[in-house]
Amino acid sequence: MTPRVFVLGAGRAGRALAHAMRVANVPVVGLHGRRPAVDTTSGELPPSLATATIVLVTVRDAELDSALLELVHASLAPGAVVLHASGGMEPEALDTLRAMSHPGGTFHPLLPLTDPTRATQQLHSAWIGVDGDQGARAASRELATALGARVLEIPAGAKARYHAAAVIASNFPVVLLSLASRLLTASGVDADAARGALTSLLGAAAENLIAQEASTALTGPVARGDVDTVRAHLAALADLPELAEIYRALSREALPLAAAGGADPVRLELVRRALEEG
Repeated sequence: MTPRVFVLGAGRAGRALAHAMRVANVPVVGLHGRRPAVDTTSGELPPSLATATIVLVTVRDAELDSALLELVHASLAPGAVVLHASGGMEPEALDTLRAMSHPGGTFHPLLPLTDPTRATQQLHSAWIGVDGDQGARAASRELATALGARVLEIPAGAKARYHAAAVIASNFPVVLLSLASRLLTASGVDADAARGALTSLLGAAAENLIAQEASTALTGPVARGDVDTVRAHLAALADLPELAEIYRALSREALPLAAAGGADPVRLELVRRALEEG
C-alpha cells in the first residue's frame, strides 16, 4: 500500500523532502508551516492530516516536542506512523503518541538539505538514519526506498554519537574550507579565486574518498611523512595559534591513516614529534 505523507514543517528540510517525495510519486497530502506560502498550509492543522498514513515532522529541534504535542491533540488516522527528521533529539512527546497506537521514530537524511531540486537528486545516493519501534522503522525503510536512498540503523542509546559523526562529516568541511579561504586571502590571494580553488580541491578530495579507502585517499605531507613541510606549515601559522592547533590536531589524526597507507614509520615518527613541538 502506497504511503500517504503529511509533512509538518515547511522549512528547507520539509520542502526538500516533500519535493523529493512528489518526484518519486509518493503522495504528499499536505505540507504545513508557520507562514502561508505556495503549496503550503499554515495556522490550524488541515483536515488532510487525517488522511496521512505517515506524518513526517521536519521542524527545528527546539520546536520538535511542541509540534509532536500538537499532533497528540490532532485527528490522526488510526495507526498513522509519526516520524521526525531530527538527528539528535529523543523527544518525550513521541512516547505519548506511541501510547496512542501511533508508531514513532526517526527519519534523518544524512544530507545537507539546502535546495529542494538538488536534494531530490542527492537522495538517490544518500543514507537515512532511522530508529524507533518496528512500525516506524518499516515506514522509514519504505520511504527511503521510494526516494532511492539507503537506510542506516541508529544503534540504541547511540544517537548523540551518531549525530556528532554526522556533524563532523557534513558541517566541519564547510568550516575548514572557510578557514583555508581566510588563510589564503590573508596571504594576498583574491577572495573569489581562493574560494574557487579550494572548493575545487575539496570536491576532488571528496570524490577520491568515495572511490577509495581513507588510507589511500589521504594525500599531503603527513601521508608522505614529509616532516620538513609540516614544520614549514607550523612556522607559517605561528602567528595564528588557533589555526595552528587545528592543523596539529587534524595532522595527528592523519598519522594512523598514513601508516595504514604504507608510509615510512620512521618518517611518521618524525612528523609526530614535530607536531608535539612548541
